[in-house]
Amino acid sequence: MYGATGSHVLFVGDMVCTTLNMDQRKRKKALSQEIRKKSIDKCIKDVQQDVTDTGTQAEAVLETAEEAQYNTPIDAEEHDEKSNVKNSTATVKILLVPGGHVMTMAFAIGLSVEEVKHHLASELKVPLEVLQLSLNGRVVEEQQSLMELGIRPHSSTQMEMTSSDPSSYPLRLLRLPEHDSMPDVITVRVQKEEGVFKEMVVEIERSQLPKPFLGGYRHRLTGVEYHHAANQTLLKKRPDKGVLVYSRSTQTVELKSKLQQCSVNMSTQMTGIGCYTSCMNDKLVTPGKYITAEEYHSKRLKAVICLQSYARRWLAQEAVEQLRKERTRRLAWFEMQDRKCKEEKEEQLRHRRKRWLNPQSREDFNLLYHALEKWRIEEEQQINSTLRGAERKAALCSLLDQETQLIAAIGRHHINVEANNYDKIIRNFLNKCAAPHQWRTSSGRLLEMDTVHDVRARELKELYNEISVYTVDKQQRLSYLKKLKKTVEEHECQLVWDIIDLIDREMDLMSREVKEHNLEGLRKRICTLFLQYIKTPAFNPKVVKLLKVHKKPSQLKHNMFFCHGCQRYLCSANFDSSANGCRSRWCRYCTRLDNIARSRDEDSLYKSILRRLRTEEHRLKTEATIPFLLQVEDIRYLIEKVWASCSALNGSRDLYNMVFTRWERQKDWSPWNCILLSKEETSAHTQVEDIHEAYETTFIQWVEQKHSMARQHFSKNPTMAKHLSF
Repeated sequence: MYGATGSHVLFVGDMVCTTLNMDQRKRKKALSQEIRKKSIDKCIKDVQQDVTDTGTQAEAVLETAEEAQYNTPIDAEEHDEKSNVKNSTATVKILLVPGGHVMTMAFAIGLSVEEVKHHLASELKVPLEVLQLSLNGRVVEEQQSLMELGIRPHSSTQMEMTSSDPSSYPLRLLRLPEHDSMPDVITVRVQKEEGVFKEMVVEIERSQLPKPFLGGYRHRLTGVEYHHAANQTLLKKRPDKGVLVYSRSTQTVELKSKLQQCSVNMSTQMTGIGCYTSCMNDKLVTPGKYITAEEYHSKRLKAVICLQSYARRWLAQEAVEQLRKERTRRLAWFEMQDRKCKEEKEEQLRHRRKRWLNPQSREDFNLLYHALEKWRIEEEQQINSTLRGAERKAALCSLLDQETQLIAAIGRHHINVEANNYDKIIRNFLNKCAAPHQWRTSSGRLLEMDTVHDVRARELKELYNEISVYTVDKQQRLSYLKKLKKTVEEHECQLVWDIIDLIDREMDLMSREVKEHNLEGLRKRICTLFLQYIKTPAFNPKVVKLLKVHKKPSQLKHNMFFCHGCQRYLCSANFDSSANGCRSRWCRYCTRLDNIARSRDEDSLYKSILRRLRTEEHRLKTEATIPFLLQVEDIRYLIEKVWASCSALNGSRDLYNMVFTRWERQKDWSPWNCILLSKEETSAHTQVEDIHEAYETTFIQWVEQKHSMARQHFSKNPTMAKHLSF
């Protein structure tokens, strides 16, 4: 709490902490001088009025009064300063010997030691005669004041107190235990100006003020009493202005009660003797038609009906407006969904066209072969339907030549793409090897650290990038070769000797001015062997984390299968397996080659349907397992064999717009709880609560028949059989 005079007072429990400000003392001094000056002026006036003696006596009195006017304030100021110094407080910590307890109290430095002992005796409930105070190991005299002992205002001093008769009158603290935990001194941060703070030391002193009862309230229902809180701050005394504001005569005056009537409250309704009322402003009022209670209530009823009609009209308008807004919003949503579907179809077509024009992956080339097979079938059907005999055979031969040319073009493009992809794979591999160790701190910062192996891998990566560039000049190429030779000479093995032999051969051929295109094969061999050198953990320890760890022969014994296409034994990872538990007899390479040569199927559409199904089921239930057990071949079987590649409701065959969804929304998705619908039909089907009320019995039986086919197909797999429910 901050007072108006600038002093700072802080209350903690029953302890009062006070600090005095110098501004308060200056204001006190100026106020006391003003009061004394007014009192001297009043004294002079009284002397001039009351003195009836001779002029000499009056002049003497006046002279004495005038001297007092000029001399008294000076003495009063000195006396006020001395009294202010004596009244200034200091913190005295009393150490009770031999108990070791400390009593912290604030005393005016003008008090004598005897008065301090008297106060301490009353606190400890012991006689005054048995108390002995000592300062710095010396017993102080009772006549000395604290100021004479060297205690300054607002300072802190520690004194020892002992008892001359400790057996009869031991020194013990009598205050409550909770007071022992109170601090003696605290630091308060006070704001002096805007943005300027000052730390002030505040001493805590005990307050002996009893809590007054200021009344309160009583709850009528519960009877609980709520008392007004009492403030422990002492009221600030009003300064003495030197003017008497109350006296006995004013407080004991006799009161009289006397009635008095004002003229404005008097009135009359007629002219009488002594009272004339003018009739100039009078009005003639004639009575109107008398209205009965029935007429009055009927009039009010009509008014109420009128108000109700207008209110209902307003409510109806608001309801219609709300329906109109909902209709507009719903139409906008339908339009947005249609536009979104069109954009998705256009994006699919653009992506498909981009894959046709610039294939980069195996799926893209499968798409090209699928389009080639589709074109061949259409051309063959056209030829068979329009031509006969020799013309038909000639057209089929021409078609075969065109197909051969297209296959060769696709093969050449495939070779170029594989070369580019191989370079990208090598670059990514080297970047991973040379990457520093990274981790995030608790604050979110990304830290990087390079080890000796990281620096070694980065040097090898830079050297490989330099060696794999063939467009540099002769001198630069020679410097790269020398640097490579110096790097690999650190180790001795057959691989290093082969690299050094190839480097010497290229340097010899370059010295003989051999053309650049004749050196391409040699340079590729150097890059290949150096890449093998980089992949060796003995030369590049960082590569250990990126190489594929081969299993032990004892573990591979039960994990090897025979491929009937390439006649090789391969591990199980090279074979595809479906959800029905059957493993393919051909490896993935032979299966892909057979697909290019014969059927030329394209599975990207079924992959997108499976990907969408997994995303939706993971959103509905994170523990979904069946969609993640299915493979692309299983989705192809469900779409082509079970659902005949068309929507179950409208028969649409646009597979780009088809999705798998749950048949019964409350159960998890499975091949025996699914239905193939378009995207528009899916949004409506997911809102169905009971399929027996929404669909006819014939349609439900037809869907259940499809589910039986899927259940019979997938029951052969033990993993899928655990999820079957008959």
